[in-house]
Amino acid sequence: MKKLLTIALLLAVAAPASALDRSPRKKKRDKKAKTETVVPAPVPEAEPVPVPEPEPAPAEEPVVNDMTLGFSPEQTDSLLAAWRERQRQDAFSEFFKQYILEDSTEVADSTPDSVYSRRLLDLASPIQFPYNSIVKGYINRYTNSRYGTISRILGMSQYYFPIIEEELLREGLPVELRALPIIESALSPTAVSPMGAVGLWQFMPTTGKSYGLEINSLVDERRDPYRATQAACRYLKDLFAIYNDWSLAIAAYNCGPGNVNKAIARSGGKNFWEIYDYLPRETRGYVPAFIGASYAYAYHRQHGIEPTEAPIPLSVDTVRINKLMHLGQISSTIDLPIETLRQLNPQYKLDIIPATTKPYTLVLPQRYVMQYIAHEPEIQAKDSMYLKEYINPANIDKKRQERSGSVYVVKKGDTLGAIARRYRVTTAQIMRWNKLKSAHKLRIGQRLRIEGR
Repeated sequence: MKKLLTIALLLAVAAPASALDRSPRKKKRDKKAKTETVVPAPVPEAEPVPVPEPEPAPAEEPVVNDMTLGFSPEQTDSLLAAWRERQRQDAFSEFFKQYILEDSTEVADSTPDSVYSRRLLDLASPIQFPYNSIVKGYINRYTNSRYGTISRILGMSQYYFPIIEEELLREGLPVELRALPIIESALSPTAVSPMGAVGLWQFMPTTGKSYGLEINSLVDERRDPYRATQAACRYLKDLFAIYNDWSLAIAAYNCGPGNVNKAIARSGGKNFWEIYDYLPRETRGYVPAFIGASYAYAYHRQHGIEPTEAPIPLSVDTVRINKLMHLGQISSTIDLPIETLRQLNPQYKLDIIPATTKPYTLVLPQRYVMQYIAHEPEIQAKDSMYLKEYINPANIDKKRQERSGSVYVVKKGDTLGAIARRYRVTTAQIMRWNKLKSAHKLRIGQRLRIEGR
């Protein structure tokens, strides 16, 4: 402020008199000068006056632009966190103000079909949102406030949807695909299906690995919101390239392109509703559920539903980890709850970041980033306290090579078919995983590995 006042005063002094003197007296004098001729008197030449040499001005100190405004690093982090959290909350609210134009609240059961149909049409997306009795059933399921499901999902979406939307937009995919993780996992990065699918996007181990996700006993990137979303976008692009139809691509995401192709061949249909009766039962409800979840997200306020508070910090940042580390080392040093670290870094299954041969990323609440950096040597010095078993890199490699899965011990009366039904897999899969030559030769006490559990 002082600098601005000084500049203003200098400009005022340097301004010409004609620009400053606007008084009535000056105007009157100018008018008189136009009517009278004034002969100026001769001015005697004045003797030159010696001008003293100006003293050299003291050297100015260099101006330093202090972008921190005097705040400590921790205070800067807190201000940045508050700004980012407000930005996310405002963006969340602004979406519904700008693009969802209706403000009236209606009870779901009394909403006419024509209103549902028009609202879905108003979503205007490359993905078709048709309305029928099947879709209506899923809309009612998601908008039923008794269950509170969509309210919790809305709270979680304030953290996960910006991550998902950014990647969808980067890949040129419809942003409405953000609703897929709602029906896949209810926006839970640690969700596990009976079939062994894991994460927000519910990848099976084979599919996850084929799209570049690291899956071993210490790290499961199917649970990493960033990496799993990148893999899901690539998978969805591949599926759309096959069918050139988003409803079919979404159906294939659920049951695999093989099942969709068989349904097309048997029905002769060319879209989801034409092949509906030939799809697996779960997939028949999958696309209608996607439409219902998209509707519930967009029109929750019309059904009297408000989001719960996000149970996870909305403002985060990342740091690069180049050394083996346990989350407990961080939590015990900078007083950051380990539960928060686990929420933000669910891919580390045993709370261990196995950065022995390559770096890994750690997500931290923005408010703690500077604290982490300031205390990093102290954090790293605690490795022997938390990582006695893993200090030897050979132990880490051994753990990495272990396959994820469950082990079933065969009991009297067991059959391979019964075991397969229990784990919701096929006998052929169990035989392949365990290199069995016959499905009829089991022995009591035999250990069978069930992949993906």
